[in-house]
Amino acid sequence: MAKLNMVQAINLALHQEMAKDKDVIVLGEDVAVDGGVFRLTEGLLDEFGKDRVLDTPLAESAIIGTSIGMAMAGLKPVCEMQFSGFSYLMMGQFEAHATRMRARTHGQFTVPMVIRMPFGGGVRALEHHSESREATYAHLPGAKVVIPSGPRNARALLLAAIRDPDPVVFMEPKHSYRAFREEVPDQEEVMPLGKSQVVQEGTELTLVSWGAMMRPTLKAAAQVEKEHGTSIEIIDLLTISPMDSDTVVESVTKTGRCVVVQEAPRSFGVSSEITARINDKAFLYLEAPVRRLTGFDVVTPYFGREKSYLPNVPRVVHAIEETLKF
Repeated sequence: MAKLNMVQAINLALHQEMAKDKDVIVLGEDVAVDGGVFRLTEGLLDEFGKDRVLDTPLAESAIIGTSIGMAMAGLKPVCEMQFSGFSYLMMGQFEAHATRMRARTHGQFTVPMVIRMPFGGGVRALEHHSESREATYAHLPGAKVVIPSGPRNARALLLAAIRDPDPVVFMEPKHSYRAFREEVPDQEEVMPLGKSQVVQEGTELTLVSWGAMMRPTLKAAAQVEKEHGTSIEIIDLLTISPMDSDTVVESVTKTGRCVVVQEAPRSFGVSSEITARINDKAFLYLEAPVRRLTGFDVVTPYFGREKSYLPNVPRVVHAIEETLKF
C-alpha cells in the first residue's frame, strides 16, 4: 500500500479506470501533452494515446458541450476546468443540457460525465483561482457535487463519479493536492456518492466540514479534546449534493451541539443548508444554536490577505468553545 498525495491518487484513479473501461475519455486545457497545470493527468497520453487524452482549446463552454455529446453517445468523458473560477463560462451548456437531460428525455438519455475542477484558496493564487463555489453547483437539480478531503477518498470517489450515470462536478481542494500523504490501496477501492463519513465518534459536539477545511477542523478538535477533555464527533461531508443529512442529524441528535466549518462565504452556503436540515429534523435535541464558521461575504482576497480570510485552527477552536459554553 503506497503513500500518495492527492495529485498522485487522482492520477491513479484515472489510470486504473481508463485501463479498465475503454469508453473513459480525458479532455481539457493542457491535460495531454503537459499533463495538466497541476500534473494530475501526467502519463495518460503516453499510456492511452491521443484519441483518449485530448488537449482542447481555451473554451470552457466548448469543452462541456463536447463532453455532453460524448456522454450521450456512450462515452464517459472526464473533462477538466483548469480552475473552478473559469468554470462559469460553461454554465449555459451545463445547466441547460447536462443537468436536465435525464428529466427532458424521461430517462431515455443520461449524461455520464465528470467535470474535475481545482478550487479553494490557500495556495497564494491570483484572482479567479481561489473561490469556493460548491453551493453554486449544488443548487442545480440533476447534478451531483463531490469534494474529497484526502488522497484515499479522492481516488475512491473519483472512480464512483466516473461510473455514475449522471453529471458529477468533482471539486478538488488544491490546497490539499500536495499537503499530505495517505496510504492508498493498490487494489480498487470505491466509495459511494451521497454518503458522508464519520471520521471520529464523539458524544458532546458534532463538527461537520469537507475538502481542505477538514485539516484545520481535525487539528482544532484534537486541541479542544486535549485541553478540555471534550468528546467530539467529526463528519466529513464528501458529497455536497445529494447531501447525506441523515448522518449529520443522527450525530446531532446524540451530541446536542454542532459546528459547521466551510471555506466559502457565509451567506447562502452549504453550512446554511446543513443548519436548516438540523433545525428541521433535530431542533428539539439541540442544546445550543448551530454555529457556522465560514469565509466572509467578500470577494476572495489576494494572497496577502487570504490567511485572514480562511478558517483556521484558532477560529475553529473558538467556535467549538463558544458552542460548548452556550
